[in-house]
Amino acid sequence: MPMDVPFSLRRRYPAMVYIGGGMVAVLALVALLAGALAPQDPTFQNPRGITAQGMPVPPGPQFPLGADSLGRDMLSRLLHGARISLLIGVVGTLIALGIGGIAGIVAGYFGGVWDTLIMRATDIMMCFPSLLLAIALVSVLKPGLSNIFLVIGLVYWTGNARVIRGETLALREKDFIAAARAIGASEARILLCHILPNLTPTLIILASLGVANTVLLDAGLSFLGIGVPPPTPSWGTMIAEGQNFFRTAPWMMLYPGLAVLLTVTGFNLLGDGLRDWLDPRQPGRPG
Repeated sequence: MPMDVPFSLRRRYPAMVYIGGGMVAVLALVALLAGALAPQDPTFQNPRGITAQGMPVPPGPQFPLGADSLGRDMLSRLLHGARISLLIGVVGTLIALGIGGIAGIVAGYFGGVWDTLIMRATDIMMCFPSLLLAIALVSVLKPGLSNIFLVIGLVYWTGNARVIRGETLALREKDFIAAARAIGASEARILLCHILPNLTPTLIILASLGVANTVLLDAGLSFLGIGVPPPTPSWGTMIAEGQNFFRTAPWMMLYPGLAVLLTVTGFNLLGDGLRDWLDPRQPGRPG
């Protein structure tokens, strides 16, 4: 008879965590080593990258993924673009999670006027489509890396606030919170030592899923020309530059598009896997 294993590997560590985590790890490694892996300077306009007819050179020995319309090496720009996309994705998500987390905890724990004010502000912000709101904010703040961080935080905090508020509402009614109050624990101690630690799994899941949305928003803003200013490599900008060459030089759009697709897929798989693993309400979670 086969040995009875209490928790199968599939249930204890969901496959999605492995696959998504592996994809994210590869992306992080590529971003960290972009300077060493890139065969050329991503901003260098190599004359050999343009044919005699003025067209981008196709993939070959000197340009493994081809060149763009200015003769710049696509592989080098793709690798350095990973660094920019990951930086924006992580920092922007942390800002959105910080704003939304604080707002959600305050609204859910204290309730009353605080809950009404924060949730009504959340409702107003969520009335605007994310991309249109981001375009409006970038137009006011001007394009730039630091402003992109801020715009992403201001656009995506609302969803985080709603989720955290709901979790906090459930936690504040638990017996261990009532016990902490009964022994005289201050509100600050309850929030820091009881509420926040129990919100950690939710924060991790929101962060993983949020990076995917942030990378997509950054690509959309760069595609529209209001993201990270050139000549800094950005996947969205690379896709926009390849529009006019989608017939004659399809690699200019194909490779950055695949990079965005794989990055978003990796973070989504990781977030979904972590949700199934860390959320005790999910069926099949190890107990």
